[in-house]
Parts: sequence; structure tokens; C-alpha cells
Amino acid sequence: MTTLSHAPASARPVPNPQKSLITKLNMGTGMVLGIIFCWGTYYGMKAGRDMTDSHNVNKVLLMSMFAWSIGFLIGIGAFIGPFRWLIGKDLTDEEQLYLAGDGQGISRYFKYCTDHKVVGIQYLVGVMALLGVGGTMAMMIRTNLATPGSHFVTPVVYNSLVGLHGITMIIAMIIVATGPFGNYIMPIMIGAADMAFPRLNALSWWVLFTAVPVLCSAWFLGGIPTGWTAYAPLSDQAGPGMNAFVATIIIFAFSTAIAGMNITTTVVAMRAKGMKWNRVPIFVIGATISVALAIPAFPTFMVAMIQTAMDRTIATSFYDANLGGSGWLYANLFWIMGHPEVYVILIPGVAALMEIAPVFVRKPLFSYNAAIAGFAGIAGLSVLVWAHHMYMAGWMPSLNGPFMVTTEFISVPTGLLFLVLVGTMWRGRPWMKLPMLSVYAFIWDFLIGGITGIYLSDVPADNYLHGSMYVTAHFHYTLMGAALTGAIGGLAYWFPKMTGRMLNERGGYISFWFVQIGFNVLFLGMFVAGATGQPRRVADYAHLFAHANLISTIGAYSVGFGMLVLLWSIIHSWRSGKIAPMNPWGAKTLEWTVPYPVPLVNFDTPPVVTSDPYGYGRSAK
Repeated sequence: MTTLSHAPASARPVPNPQKSLITKLNMGTGMVLGIIFCWGTYYGMKAGRDMTDSHNVNKVLLMSMFAWSIGFLIGIGAFIGPFRWLIGKDLTDEEQLYLAGDGQGISRYFKYCTDHKVVGIQYLVGVMALLGVGGTMAMMIRTNLATPGSHFVTPVVYNSLVGLHGITMIIAMIIVATGPFGNYIMPIMIGAADMAFPRLNALSWWVLFTAVPVLCSAWFLGGIPTGWTAYAPLSDQAGPGMNAFVATIIIFAFSTAIAGMNITTTVVAMRAKGMKWNRVPIFVIGATISVALAIPAFPTFMVAMIQTAMDRTIATSFYDANLGGSGWLYANLFWIMGHPEVYVILIPGVAALMEIAPVFVRKPLFSYNAAIAGFAGIAGLSVLVWAHHMYMAGWMPSLNGPFMVTTEFISVPTGLLFLVLVGTMWRGRPWMKLPMLSVYAFIWDFLIGGITGIYLSDVPADNYLHGSMYVTAHFHYTLMGAALTGAIGGLAYWFPKMTGRMLNERGGYISFWFVQIGFNVLFLGMFVAGATGQPRRVADYAHLFAHANLISTIGAYSVGFGMLVLLWSIIHSWRSGKIAPMNPWGAKTLEWTVPYPVPLVNFDTPPVVTSDPYGYGRSAK
């Protein structure tokens, strides 16, 4: 992929907003105003209400949580641009530059910044924090399950750990690739100067940020006893901590909708001259399909949470069977989101690995069109399989057969993705760097995840395995073994472009082997326990399952150690790692043609694309 030569960077005046309010707003002012809004709403609504009534308690807590989010966004300056436009005093050029963080150094990462590269780093740090919190809860769960009869935590705390671990990791995994790489790398990759809507881009991150304290507040409100699925009517009956779950999902849905719209518009409308659709890098295709799938799928979960909130606050009866409601309504709304969500998580990670494989094998991507067909086929079929999660629920048994067929058929486009990766590596001589190791790990992990999923798609087999540790192991092989492995591979690959430094290789290799070996020990042990009959979501178990659980816990500690080594490698490399050359891997995509630090406007001269990004060993066309 070739570009016009870059002209020297034009000199820009240092932004001088002249005491504008924008210069006074940052994360600190957002926190202060958010807390003021939260406590003001809490005490204002509490006054004169009967707080022994659970509906009033839920109403006050929910409104206080939403008030926190709105107050924080006002305090950080998220709405100052639209407000100034409404009153006819739009932002000046200097204020726009200030919002973009021009010349501000590290402080811009703690502000409402419209530079897509800053937003990408914010997402990266946020993902790492979420994975750290969720992983810590996972270690607590496995410690409790190390031996039967353990009292490391109480059953009530254990239930909350399971639910909070699940939703924390799901949120982290949804944004693990599209957040950092979709914001930092993707616009440069397509030759765009910025995202289509820079203010909305910043808004998507900070809306997500406000959801994190809300979710954490569940610990102080009695936890959530329902698991991350929050099935009704349990969610209607749960204690005050359930309000934090409900508010988190509603806030997060807004964030994903904003981000998805922005990424889609950017890719469709802002590609460089000459970048036809058959020249778009495969990561861009994967990220776009992923967010396009999320845009219609996630609102159903949001609707389910809004109805839960109404049941809990104003005594509606969407899910109360005694008053004409139905728990199956919730189950359908949830899983209409829940299974596409698996592929929203998976596709960007796989696409990142498809971006890596041609570079380290020095061969063109094997059948670019087959890769796109695989992504499109998965996206299309993923909206037709949701009821396989309800085989045992008794909802519409006559539909079990059709949903079994669509679920099994999704293995066809999935197989195309394997074909593309294996075909790319066939008879190649791979350069065995850390990013390439992730490609091999993905093939192994996702092969196990895919094969075990076929058993669960079959109604008679699911009748036995449903609700067991086998299911837990299966979806972890899909989400962690495949999607997270792809995201870590993407981080190792794009780390030099995002930080200007090379990721520490020794630390990366140590982390890789501890994580991969530990991961397989952990979840192969769970497969054994589940196939033997151990149920999931239980704080204690029979001695029959003791050996499998001890082995799984040993594997979990190996994963935990490996992830700590990776964290050390990232922090150490970011601070004092080897300075990276502009294109350390010899890749052909556009992000490697710009220097680090990447200019505020990505390209001094708009690039012109004259070939596809995977033309290794052949002439441009």
C-alpha cells in the first residue's frame, strides 16, 4: 500500500482559548459535579418518601446513579460544544484545538479530548483496569472452589462475585479490540484525518467511564445475586445492588451505540482516495461488521433493563407471572442480544489476527473474500440462534429443532475463518514474534471452543450439559481463548505505533506461555468437572469433583501470574522500553507510514492508495 510523500508538518499557533471555561474542565471537575448531582438527587428524592418501600428505594437509587453520569459529563465538558452552538456562540478555532489536546501532554488523557488517538489510549487503559478487576474476582472464585467445603468467601459473596465478574468481563471484552484499536489505529489505517464525529468519539469513552463507578457501587448495596444474565423475575426481586446492574447496562448501551455509529460512518465515508472496498484492511472490515451487529442487538438488552427498572420502581408487571408478565419475555430479549454479543466480541479479535498473519508470514491474506464472507455469515446467522440458550426452559419446544440447525450451521462461516488463517500460513516461514504466537494460540483455543459448542447446540447433549461447568469452559474458550488472545496479539503488534516503544519481548513470551498453558489447564479441568455433572454457579460441590477443581485452580493461578507479567511488560515498556522504528514489522498498511507521535491531523498530505495491504511478493495492481 503506497502513499504520497508527507510534506513537513505545518506550524500551528499554540492554542490560546483566553480563559475559556473549557480550560477549567477536566476529570476532577467531572467527579465533583457528578457527586453533587448524585447526592443532590438522592437526598432530594428521599425527602418525604417512605424508604421502607422497596419501590421507593429502587427509584431513588436509580435516579441518583443516572444523575451521577449526567453530572460527570457536564462537569468534564461533554456538552459544552452543543450548548455553545445552541446559543449561537460556537467554539473558536483555538478552543477546538484545545479540545483536541494540542500541545497539552499527558493532561489531555484526563480531559474530554476529541483526538481519536487520545481516546484510543483511554480505552486501552480502561480495558486493562476492567480486566484487572474482573480477573481479581475470578481468582477469588477459583480460590473458593479449590477444595470442597471452602469458606474463603460466604455463599452470598460468592454469588455476587460470579455476577460482577461476569458483567465486568463482558463489558471489557466488548471493547477490548474495537475500543483501543478501533479508535487509535483504524482511522489511520484507512487514511482518515480523524474520526467522523470527534466529539461523539470522546463522549463514547466518558459515558462508558461513568458506568464503572455505578457498577462498583453494587458491592456497597448488597451485591447482585442473579449472575451476569440477571434473569427475571429474580432481578425484580433482588436487593438494592441490582439497581447498579440495571443502570450500568443502560449507560453502557448508550456508549456502544455512539461508538458503533461513529466507527461505521468513519469507515464508510472517510477512506483514503483509492481505498476501494477490496483494499480495506481486514481489521477494519471486522471491526465494522462487529459494531454494525452491535447497533441492533444491544438495544434489546437495554429494553430488558428498562422494563426491569420499571418493575422495580413503579410496580409494572413485565416479568411478574402473577400479574400477567412472563420471565420468558426477559429471556428472549436478553438472548437476542446475548448470542450476537459473543460475535461482537469475537470478530474484531479474529480480524486483528488476520491482520497479523500476512505480515509475519510474508504472504498475502489467503482469500480476502472468504474472510469477509465468514465475518458476514457469522454476523447474519448469529441473530438466528438465540433460543439455543432456552432449550431446557420449556419455551416453544417445537422451535428447538430449527434453532439447533441454525446453531450448527454457523460452524460453516466459522470454518472459513480457520481456512483463511491456515491457508495464509500454509508453506510459509513464519517470523515467530509475539504477535504471531497469538495466531497459533487462537487456532488451538478456538478449535476447542468451536467443537465443544457443537455438542451444546445439540438438544439431547445440551439436556445433560446445560447449566454445568462444561458450559462455563466452552464460552471461556471462545471469549478468552479466542477473542482476548486476538486482542493481546493486536496489542503486541500495534504497541509500537500507540506508544513509540517496543513491547518487552522476554516479558511478553513469559506471559504468553504462563497464560496459554494455565488457560488450558484451567478450562480443560472445567470440561472434566462439567461432563461429570458439576453444576455451575455453586459455592460448594461434592468430593467427586475435587481433583478437577484443584487442577483448574492451579491453572487459574498460572493465568493470573502470566497476566501480571504482561501488565509489568506493558508498563515497563511504555515508560522505558526500546524506541520503536516507524515500521518495525515491515507491514504495508497505512498506520505504519506515519511517525510517532502521530500528528494531530494524521497525514500532512492525504494518502493515495494504489494497492491492497497484503501484496507481499507480488506487484502492485
